[in-house]
Amino acid sequence: MLTRYRRVLVVPALRRALVLGFLVRMPIFAGGVVITLHVVSHLHRSYGAAGLVSAAATVAIAISGPWRGRLLDRHGLRRVVVPSIVVAAVCWSVAPFVGYWLLMALAALAGLFVIPSFSIIRQAIIAAVPEDDRRTAISLDSVAVELSFMIGPAAGVWAATVWSTDWVLFAIEMLGVAAGVLLWFADPVLREAPDEDEVDGAAPAPVTRGQWFRPAFVVVCLGAAATTFVLGGTDIGIVAALRDFDAQSSIGWVLALWGFGSLLGGLVYGGLHRSVSAFWLLGALALVTAPMAFGGGPVSLGVLGFVAGLFCAPTITATVDQVSRVVPSAARGEAMGWHGSFMTAGMALGAPVAGFAIDHRGWSTGFVAVAVVGAVVAVVGGIGTSARARERRARAVVPHEVPAGR
Repeated sequence: MLTRYRRVLVVPALRRALVLGFLVRMPIFAGGVVITLHVVSHLHRSYGAAGLVSAAATVAIAISGPWRGRLLDRHGLRRVVVPSIVVAAVCWSVAPFVGYWLLMALAALAGLFVIPSFSIIRQAIIAAVPEDDRRTAISLDSVAVELSFMIGPAAGVWAATVWSTDWVLFAIEMLGVAAGVLLWFADPVLREAPDEDEVDGAAPAPVTRGQWFRPAFVVVCLGAAATTFVLGGTDIGIVAALRDFDAQSSIGWVLALWGFGSLLGGLVYGGLHRSVSAFWLLGALALVTAPMAFGGGPVSLGVLGFVAGLFCAPTITATVDQVSRVVPSAARGEAMGWHGSFMTAGMALGAPVAGFAIDHRGWSTGFVAVAVVGAVVAVVGGIGTSARARERRARAVVPHEVPAGR
């Protein structure tokens, strides 16, 4: 395991991409929680109203993913990042100091032009290493994401308790703009070395969406959506359980323990010698999430959350890895955009579904509900992507092929 990590970490391009990813994502995670605090404490609105602002930005980001990714494939990083930097700078220099409805509109506009940082960083990481080391490199990126998720919100909440939320929100979003500028200057390579045809000067054949937007790709994206569906519901379930235990002060460390389990699981998975199907991992994630319904207090819930977290990062890593293998590199930006949109949709759906179950049957059913959905998708996806299913699809294509020479 250590040998695999040493092998990829000696690659300068990979190290730069990991550092860039950590710096670019930190303001994203910090900004989300500070927006909620700003709406509630500074604008004196309800948590529901704060959720609407987050929902508007989330929908805009989900819409922008494939669109911005396709532009990334066609025009390259710098031409795509510049408009995002300008729009973000304009929107977030105004949004923290205006009323509720204008804040929502500006957050949605900024989300529509958001820097496709997840797509950029993952493409840079995939391009930096040989295919045999791809899973290990993506696992390192998952660890960097977990660190950003653990540090960013905590830093944002601390700052919001010391200074006014409008200026904290402004500072965080301007750090996001600065990270975008840093990304523009770094301009990491997003594709592997050109093949022999490109080296000889021949123009590469254009890649159409129909060549890769096929069932194999869609099924993996559905698996990614189911993964974040489980994670979004688990997040809400943990908060609801600890409120029921009258242990709200334990929310932070229980969530951190869950995140630490994910970080550790990502490191272990990245060091394995063989890849594991995303749907096997999704099934395991569902199976270890369901027992969280039996937590009897903060400690037992934290331990169960740590075990469930062990399969979070590996499942997401596996979906990214599988997408990168079924999509040509020339279309990887748009493909990663679709993948990100599916994950965003899954997270957006998981929370309300779990919340509905919690409201009607108690906090324990929130974990069970999302686990059942995850297990069903894992079974269906596993069957659809099995070797036997691939063989059937290959045989179905053969009669339609025209023999050479006719």
